[in-house]
Amino acid sequence: MRKQWLGKHWLSGDTIEVVAEAGKVLSVTETNQPAERWIAPGLIDVQLNGIGGYDLNGLDTSVETVSHIVDVLHQGGITRFCPTIVTGTKERMLHCIRTIREACETNPAVDRAVIGIHVEGPFIALEDGPRGAHNRAWVRDPDWREFLEWHEAADGRICKITLAPEKPGAIEMIRRLQDYGIVVSIGHTAASEEHIQTAVGAGARMSTHLGNGAHPYIKRHPNYIWAQLAEDRLWAGLIPDGFHLPASTLKAMIRVKGRKAILTSDAVSLAGMPPGHYHTHINDNVVLEENGFLHLAETPDILAGSATPLHIGIGRAVKSGCCTLGEAINMATLHPAELFGLDKDGIGKIEAGSPADFIFYEQQPDGNMQLLETVVGGETVISSES
Repeated sequence: MRKQWLGKHWLSGDTIEVVAEAGKVLSVTETNQPAERWIAPGLIDVQLNGIGGYDLNGLDTSVETVSHIVDVLHQGGITRFCPTIVTGTKERMLHCIRTIREACETNPAVDRAVIGIHVEGPFIALEDGPRGAHNRAWVRDPDWREFLEWHEAADGRICKITLAPEKPGAIEMIRRLQDYGIVVSIGHTAASEEHIQTAVGAGARMSTHLGNGAHPYIKRHPNYIWAQLAEDRLWAGLIPDGFHLPASTLKAMIRVKGRKAILTSDAVSLAGMPPGHYHTHINDNVVLEENGFLHLAETPDILAGSATPLHIGIGRAVKSGCCTLGEAINMATLHPAELFGLDKDGIGKIEAGSPADFIFYEQQPDGNMQLLETVVGGETVISSES
């Protein structure tokens, strides 16, 4: 059935009429009709470990877990994402990868939402600081045979791998991963500038949560943050929750990276949960503060992922003066779509031929966005009216 919507374009503010049928946008036309709501493409989160109490990284992670996460993400306007599997035992990582594959095979809503699986670790720096909240006991050197086990368990659904390029065998692995079409991202690293340049030359294309997974104190320059920031060939994932990066740092990184800046949540299962002390499968004891700051209990300067959903992080980036709301939305829609080549299918856009995946929202005076409706495949999946 043909449907139509009116909304103010997220960049221009002009009212547009969007007509869709069979899950695809047929036309987008400017109109003089009044519109109260804003419209934008569905958000894309390229790094998500869990949310709303649901964890993608447990031995008890199930197909139902993944389905629940997709439902929660729709509430936050996210229509596509990269479920992220972090450093763990071989058994746990394979279980979680296999479970996500099974969820995609059995639930069309999950299959539509999942861009591909992001494996973050275990081939990362062992030392404190760059390792971040990843458990030291499970960090290991790159192993091609282990990747092939992931690849088989995922049935080819791995789309992104985060590793430290200074690890033994990492550069050769980066080269080989190109044959599988996988985005290699530099992260949780203490690499030299030379290591980073070699990794980019071998095919690395992104920086995972740039500015984080790093030493609390480093040489002012050169260092691995500057080296990645200055490398024009690298996309940069940036966490705008207000804790991972100070506003001034986030603003500078956005300005430098431009079209290759991507906002991501790095949300964990505790996102949306009440404050308190928690035990997780990765770290025995973490603390979620009243203000949403999530950290290791024993070392408060080491974050334990983010407890802030992406749409809230977008509002915080705007409120702190890092960018306009339209720019922030592009960094969470079009830019990640371009990284994975999804823009060729119209994902991250609203134009004729695009999937009918979009959000409606109100723009608050302080820059925040109040989500009103999420549309997936031309069907409303979340509405504030319901």
